[in-house]
Amino acid sequence: MANLFADRAKIFVRSGKGGDGHVSFRRELYVPNGGPDGGDGGDGGDVVFVIDKGLNTLTDFKNIRKYKAGDGEEGGKRRCHGKNGKDVVIKVPPGTVIKDFETGKVIIDMADREEPFILLSGGRGGKGNQHYATSTMQAPRYAQPGQPALEKTITLELKMIADVGLVGFPSVGKSTILSKVSNARPKIADYHFTTLVPNLGVVGLGEGRGFVMADIPGIIEGAAEGVGLGLDFLRHIERTRVLLHVVDAASVEGRDPIKDIDAITEELRSYSPQLAERPTIIVANKLDVLPAEEKDKIIQKLKDRFEPDIPVIPISAATGEGVKDMLETAYKMLETAPMDVMEFTPEISLEEYTSRVEELPYTVEKSEDEDGVFLVEGPRIEKMLGYTNLEDNKGFKFFQDFMVKNGIIDELKALGIEEGDTVRVYGWEFEYLE
Repeated sequence: MANLFADRAKIFVRSGKGGDGHVSFRRELYVPNGGPDGGDGGDGGDVVFVIDKGLNTLTDFKNIRKYKAGDGEEGGKRRCHGKNGKDVVIKVPPGTVIKDFETGKVIIDMADREEPFILLSGGRGGKGNQHYATSTMQAPRYAQPGQPALEKTITLELKMIADVGLVGFPSVGKSTILSKVSNARPKIADYHFTTLVPNLGVVGLGEGRGFVMADIPGIIEGAAEGVGLGLDFLRHIERTRVLLHVVDAASVEGRDPIKDIDAITEELRSYSPQLAERPTIIVANKLDVLPAEEKDKIIQKLKDRFEPDIPVIPISAATGEGVKDMLETAYKMLETAPMDVMEFTPEISLEEYTSRVEELPYTVEKSEDEDGVFLVEGPRIEKMLGYTNLEDNKGFKFFQDFMVKNGIIDELKALGIEEGDTVRVYGWEFEYLE
């Protein structure tokens, strides 16, 4: 049944490609040489994450692993703008942390975020040729291509948002406690790992007081090393501000409560040193199955070992004995417990993570009027000429490399250029050499 536990998911996300700008010219009666009227391409759709408070698991992501936004449409004639691509909106439960799959670094902690989060922006639509007319180039035959899509593989991790977390070995009564003190109705049975998904419940104490409690599934020794499902369960405890450490004081299964507390404290410390320092209450459960003379002896043994640093509260989840005292003590702890454990700091700059190199358009053509002359034009070429000194050796070398890296030499070869032919780049002319 382990595969039902869904607190982590790996998914592929892709924004929409920007639509290409269009190349066209006015064709009207009595206007023999109409100007450029190519429209702009539409913007690609974004990849957007939003919190859905009705969700408490990442199970849906086990079935759908790819999410793609719509591409922008190409621009049209008569300055018609292409339609924008549709956003893909991904709903996640509160407490979801989005990480880069390759590095494991935190991109954003959605926590209980109210506003949508755009992870990947769609590519901007390219400008149509109407934008590139100048006094020297009145009929541009190029348009700007749309920006490419962005795609990433990411990890979603659900870290439950709760004020108080119930921790302890399996079958110590955590689910029973949660069901008795809150509106949660977890499934309960007497065997290990009954609870595979952490349950959340709201505890009401009256007079507007209360808190959210989470039943963290049973931890076993070795959890911090990933034994069983333990590592997955430990992720949820990071959110909680106060821990209720539940033990079976009656030793129904022959376990030693003190050894259990030490073992789980060590698991918490191995996973995160901060967890071991979280405000904690030891809840000695199952008093109802102990003889009266044994009850006092066991409780005193626990108090001698852990108090005054950690309060020990004896209860019986079955009969309700001591439960109110446990809840009131937890509430008082929350009033002074630090709030800074609730959110994970981004470890990646979103600007760097989603950087995109903009590709400006250009054209490579064979002259229709002169034999052996080839024309290289366009905004990308103009931009390069603006920061390159072609009369300098280093500048000319940069120009040659630019022509190769941008595929311009390959395009000239495809058009049939031969040694000795002329390449004209705006006001510059070069003899082509193999």
